[in-house]
Amino acid sequence: MSLLVIGATGTLGRQVVRRALDEGFNVRCFVRSFRRAAFLKEWGATLVYGDLKTPETIPPALKGVSAVIDASTARPYDPYHASTVDLYGKMALIQAAEVAEIQRFVFFSIINAEKYPGIPLMNLKLKVEDKLKESTLPSTIFNLCGFYQGIITQYALPILDQQSIWISSDSSEIAYIDTQDVAKLSIRSLSVPQLENTQYSLVGLKGWKSLDIITLCEKLSGQRSKISKIPVGFLQAFRDFTGWFEWSKNISERLAFAEVLAKEGSFTTSMQEIFDMLNMSSDEINLLEDYLQEYFIRVMKKLKTLNYDVNDNKQEINF
Repeated sequence: MSLLVIGATGTLGRQVVRRALDEGFNVRCFVRSFRRAAFLKEWGATLVYGDLKTPETIPPALKGVSAVIDASTARPYDPYHASTVDLYGKMALIQAAEVAEIQRFVFFSIINAEKYPGIPLMNLKLKVEDKLKESTLPSTIFNLCGFYQGIITQYALPILDQQSIWISSDSSEIAYIDTQDVAKLSIRSLSVPQLENTQYSLVGLKGWKSLDIITLCEKLSGQRSKISKIPVGFLQAFRDFTGWFEWSKNISERLAFAEVLAKEGSFTTSMQEIFDMLNMSSDEINLLEDYLQEYFIRVMKKLKTLNYDVNDNKQEINF
């Protein structure tokens, strides 16, 4: 099967590419910069130029492709409005995929998006969902939550660097998941006909609150954290402020999403039905405890090696 991956250089996209290659897929990556995506070519993928902001670049990339996995998203600091990619770009992609008669289209949405249609990021996802459901394109929509990889920058690194961890006064329970598991489940779904035109959530096996994650990081790293709390009212005020300027609208929209997560809520659900459909078990999903333990072991080993190198240099100088 020939697979086109959109957003292939991103945190999730690169894992989708790696998994697909390991599974024997002919993988094509839709990229804006060949230089930035060079590592994907080294892995064995084919690079094709394309940009969702330029719809005319989409049809040529779809020639000879049987499936598409769209892992792309606008970044908070992109100079253009998020809807340029997350709405209009994706609408053009879906239309082109219909014409190309793509056999399966996988789209990643957000869990509980239907509960928060007033949040811009959620609203964009809902509109793309509706477009897919109205189209003739065989599609699978997966609702995602937070990634383990994001926990590293938000919690683990600040603890190691003895920097403050900023959390809200309240906190949602979030079932974080490893991007490698999302990639594994997504690739496997392509060979399951029953998943055509369905929508499921891909989440971790357990919901975590911020303080629970901090406690776990402290235990595994052996270091204490510095916690600073941000009132939800501050997030609201800063969101309103950034919304006044065109260059910061993406930041404002992300802050609106962060505001939702800052309030008490549950972003978890059961995965049993999707496990059954994919003939998998929960044992195949990486646990956050194991992921963080492996991360801290690697970091501590590197720090130990660096410390030895520094001490050796000091001895040479003294000698």
